[in-house]
Amino acid sequence: MRLLEMLREWELETRPIHPASRAALERRWAELPEHVQTPNQLLGRSAIGCEGTHGVFPKCDLTCSPCYHSADANKVRVDGEHTRGQVDAQMQLLHELRGPRAHAQLIGGEVSLLSADDHAAALQTMRRHGREPMSMTHGDFDADYLRDVVLDADGVPRFDRVSFAAHFDSLMRGRRGAVRPRSEAELDPFRARFAQMFVDLERDHGVRSYLAHNMTVTPSNLGEVASTTRAVLDMPFDMLSFQPAAFVGDDRRWKEDFTEVSIDRVWERIEEGAGQRLSWQGTQFGDPRCNRYATGLRVDGRFVALVDAADPRDRAARDRLLAHHGGMIFGGTSKPVLMTKIIRAVARHPLDVGVLVAHVRRMVRRAGGLSRVFSAARRRRIRSSSFVVHNFMDAAQVAPAWELMERGARSDDPLLRETQERLGACMYAMSHPGTGRLVPACVQHSVLDPAENIELRRMLPLLAGSSITARPSGLTEVRPTGRPERSRL
Repeated sequence: MRLLEMLREWELETRPIHPASRAALERRWAELPEHVQTPNQLLGRSAIGCEGTHGVFPKCDLTCSPCYHSADANKVRVDGEHTRGQVDAQMQLLHELRGPRAHAQLIGGEVSLLSADDHAAALQTMRRHGREPMSMTHGDFDADYLRDVVLDADGVPRFDRVSFAAHFDSLMRGRRGAVRPRSEAELDPFRARFAQMFVDLERDHGVRSYLAHNMTVTPSNLGEVASTTRAVLDMPFDMLSFQPAAFVGDDRRWKEDFTEVSIDRVWERIEEGAGQRLSWQGTQFGDPRCNRYATGLRVDGRFVALVDAADPRDRAARDRLLAHHGGMIFGGTSKPVLMTKIIRAVARHPLDVGVLVAHVRRMVRRAGGLSRVFSAARRRRIRSSSFVVHNFMDAAQVAPAWELMERGARSDDPLLRETQERLGACMYAMSHPGTGRLVPACVQHSVLDPAENIELRRMLPLLAGSSITARPSGLTEVRPTGRPERSRL
């Protein structure tokens, strides 16, 4: 009987698309508003969407204008026990509701304020729940801290691969060596230094990395998006992500009129910096008013989109491959399992091999031809590359729109109706184990964070050793250890 059970487990594990993943995708597609159920939509067809933590370490040691944290966030103590408990509970619910595999961000305040061991434990917990974690940081930490996160006490890697997203922009205050940067260019050495730590990590310990570069955009630095794009493209980052500022969080730090920074204007500046058109219409996550996304390869300085929306052959290949293989998971899978998945997928749809080969040939031509690709490969000048814009919404619209959605009502106001449509198509979810619910990230930051951080301030006061009696709504109570929090400055 044990042999039969093992064979059944192997058969299930090596299916091209796991039944639980397929069911989660089907639910996700059915939940999407009709206006985003388009051929280029990836949610519900190949991806469940992104996920993030909340209330796990709200405190940050930089000050930014704007800042999306509520006014009480920096009055909450960083506590490893609380973080580990909350991450475990939130990831468990996400696993139950969204399937066995997804990308999730370890996000809150500043992740490097956690001890290295607590940071590593949180990442291990996320992986245990089938999540591919990404640590969100301002990047102002040293190589010693990174090594302590990635390596155990004996110097053995805890992970074979890590993902970090570092936020750099001139709106941030308090970075060591650039306390009040006067331009984006002033931060380029810090961006390069951060990325180099991960190059060194792979060279010295064999631990690979995926790096994202984040930047908030306001009227004061919109004109520098192009130059920053050019600079960062020469650094070993895999993703460039830009966020037009929104009126969310601590209103004491709202210094400008953000309305003039539209998603279209930011994308135009990115294309200017990249020196070419970036086809984003071929693939979409959620609502195009919220997200722009172009992914592909950078070959010797030239970006080659995975799907060029202007080419009908690309669109046809996308539709066929998504219909047959959308939801097939490659990350976090052993080589024997992955190879068996691919063999079974090919056996089921053998003609798709020709479709894929033809698609690769078109990408090679767009890259400049086979000789250019081979030359770039020899010089290690080929890497994955993605360009992203996340366009957040103002709290003044999110709060009333969400209140109506909670009542099952549709607003007659055009702006609130648009907000409801965008919330319904949100690609970024946060979980509340206390209520068993998932909420869009904009709702979390605009509606739920302020009250949550007030309660967390009572649970985890900055004065170590204080007792607590409060329990935030939707959070699992974890008593503090009384350990002093790590300070960098």
